[in-house]
Amino acid sequence: MNYSTLKKTVALSVASLMAVGMVQAQTSTTTTTTDTTTKTSGTTTAKVFGGRGQYNTWSFGINGGVTAPVVATGGSNDYTNWKTSYGYGATLRWQVAHSFGIQGNFNGGKLEGNNKDALNGFRDDRQSFSTKFYSGTITGVVNVATIDYLRRKNAINFFVTAGAGLVWYNPTMVLGNGTDFVYSNADGSKHYVKSLVIPVGVGVKFRLADAWALNLGYTENFTDDDILDGLNRGYPSKDKYSYGYAGLEYTFGPKSKANLDWVNPVAMMYDELYDAALRQEVEALKGRVTNVENAVNDLKKDSDGDGVSDQFDKCPNTPAGTVVDGSGCPLKKDTVMVGGAAAPAAYTNIQFDFDSSVLRTSSYPTLDAVSADLRANTAKSLELDGFASSEGTAAHNMHLSKDRANSVKTYLVNSGVEARRVKVKGLGETRPIADNSTEEGRVQNRRVEFVQK
Repeated sequence: MNYSTLKKTVALSVASLMAVGMVQAQTSTTTTTTDTTTKTSGTTTAKVFGGRGQYNTWSFGINGGVTAPVVATGGSNDYTNWKTSYGYGATLRWQVAHSFGIQGNFNGGKLEGNNKDALNGFRDDRQSFSTKFYSGTITGVVNVATIDYLRRKNAINFFVTAGAGLVWYNPTMVLGNGTDFVYSNADGSKHYVKSLVIPVGVGVKFRLADAWALNLGYTENFTDDDILDGLNRGYPSKDKYSYGYAGLEYTFGPKSKANLDWVNPVAMMYDELYDAALRQEVEALKGRVTNVENAVNDLKKDSDGDGVSDQFDKCPNTPAGTVVDGSGCPLKKDTVMVGGAAAPAAYTNIQFDFDSSVLRTSSYPTLDAVSADLRANTAKSLELDGFASSEGTAAHNMHLSKDRANSVKTYLVNSGVEARRVKVKGLGETRPIADNSTEEGRVQNRRVEFVQK
């Protein structure tokens, strides 16, 4: 069999088996059942991020196929002609994730070639060779396209493999004079050469059942030696061989667990997101959010528009424009002289303790009255002038006076007055209204004045 014939045969076999697998995939995924643990329905009880323990992950396989002392990717060969022969193997794999597994491989077989197309039927004093080999390797198996958006459960997996290991082989040659030459030990027993081997392969896996699979694959094996075919030509070259195979694989574990090799992560996420219990929790959460929103709206309700919500309004139904305090009750309209002009009592000065910008609780009624008046009269704006007594440096008192004015502004803004309507100014110890040489006078000078605009 020549190389072209082998390629055509392998390609035709792969295409035929892929067609069979796809037909089976279509029929297997249309099966429905009310049992959520039945794997033929394509569903699984496993959860996203639930861990590897939810799945069956160990599998054992056997395979058989054809070998050749050449590889599909080309390269030089020591013999003019090669022949296909037999090969066999067994595998033990641990599926680490949806897309990756670690596999131990044992393989054996035979490789053959000859020089019948060479001049006189031989070259380099070799007519032909026949080599028996055994190998043990560890490979990584990467599943390609494990996510399927067309079916709930995967039915076909494409994979690539690569790894390393050892190969033992014993070449037997027919020399140019027709005599046999066998690598032997001193006692006449067969001598097996040992060499590093690097296997690289591709394949396709068809799901026959959740625990059973059919594998088709092709592996190129590159040795770290040049004596696999019994001939070391004396220049830097390494021998290689290929193995095309078909095999069955069985995954161990209880039927209640899914085979990690076939689980589709997209379907898992869909099932988890649309779980009935989760939907019920979401609907219940929506109801709780609605109740909270309604409660907040009730708290904000202000029927008479005086700026105090109904739940805290002790004087409901006050006429529009009425200036009210924090309880929603009208304020007295007494007047005082502020800056040489008559103003509501609400605008009396705010006093502060020594070296402090913290509002006194006794100032709250006055500030509430100012806030209510400003909210009722949106055309008004204020300037807050902060002052200090003469203790301390002028720079410190200037900073302290501005902090006092900002404390008053913060209170007003938090009570609903627009910040843009309130300006602040720090004037330090300038413009005292009382004698700074006495404590009584200094107390009066620690203040914030309201200047209406």
